[in-house]
Amino acid sequence: MRKTEQLATQEAVEARAGADPGAGADPGTGADPQGAGAERDGVARDGAAAASVGTWPRSWPLLLLAAAVLPGVLLFAVGRWADEPAVQAWRTVCLAVTVQALPFLLLGTALSGAINAFVPARVFNRLLPKRPALAVPVAGAAGVVLPGCECASVPVANSLIGRGVTPAAAFAFLLSAPAVNPIVLTATAVAFPGSPEMVLARLLASLVTAVAMGWLWLALGRTEWLRPAVRHTGHHPGHSRWSEFRRGFQHDFLHAGGFLVVGAMAAATFNVAVPPSVLETFSGSPWLSVLFLAALAILLAVCSEADAFVAASLTGFSPVARLTFMVVGPMVDVKLIALQAGTFGRAFAIRFSAATTVVAIVSSALIGAVLL
Repeated sequence: MRKTEQLATQEAVEARAGADPGAGADPGTGADPQGAGAERDGVARDGAAAASVGTWPRSWPLLLLAAAVLPGVLLFAVGRWADEPAVQAWRTVCLAVTVQALPFLLLGTALSGAINAFVPARVFNRLLPKRPALAVPVAGAAGVVLPGCECASVPVANSLIGRGVTPAAAFAFLLSAPAVNPIVLTATAVAFPGSPEMVLARLLASLVTAVAMGWLWLALGRTEWLRPAVRHTGHHPGHSRWSEFRRGFQHDFLHAGGFLVVGAMAAATFNVAVPPSVLETFSGSPWLSVLFLAALAILLAVCSEADAFVAASLTGFSPVARLTFMVVGPMVDVKLIALQAGTFGRAFAIRFSAATTVVAIVSSALIGAVLL
């Protein structure tokens, strides 16, 4: 009887273990025999997967052939495409604009770093009138002291603002410096021999535009359009002035250099994409020729020391239209817009460039109509 009861009890325990897998776990260790089996199955599957990694896929000959052929085909296609005349012309123009402007960008960023590190803020307070309305024409006339192009004037104007100069005066200097300095006026006289009125017209139209834009900023400009400076301004006591000069020069040059390259690429694209027949279409109308050469000056982005020779070569256009080309170009072009956007912010660059274009065209048309 006892054996029969023991067998019944054992069968009941086995039945409960089959219904509840955890019931068969060892109370002492909590080990699960079925979990251990699942773990052994997972290890077996991992071993099979690891073994399959070392095997070659069935399509390995095609993969090996593609790896050997595709790089060569790609290099061949790029080489053939780069040998196209249009691509060569684009590359030449882009490199020419960059190399032409790079020395003056170096000059401007070096001058900006020197102003930041070595020139006390009180110097500008002594040189410029205290009233902003009078400081604007003085700053515009001071543009004759910088023998550089527009690439140099942007970092200098930024440094002047950081040293406490009113933005209106700094912007007047930014616009006049690349247009009225002695090198530009001498190049204009050489490009237009026997035409001193063209040199005078360029000087007056550029000064009027720069001063008018300075006053316009005083009336309508907003400080929130200007992006705050990302580096310190002025000399900090206890720091080396040469170290501050080096850091300021390095920051300005690397920051503005990238935008210069972007502008040069845009100018090269326009040079290659627009056919010469388009120029002949607009040269017949006096007003259309003025607007067209203004747009051409913005897109070509010729350095201010060389734009007079480009204007002199456009013999099919009127003298007023060529004057507009020389006044608008140093103040508004694609590389200058890119430099302004990178230095002062996109909101400023859009508004300031659009207003400058309108004022420069009107000044050139009025002064050119009187003198030319």
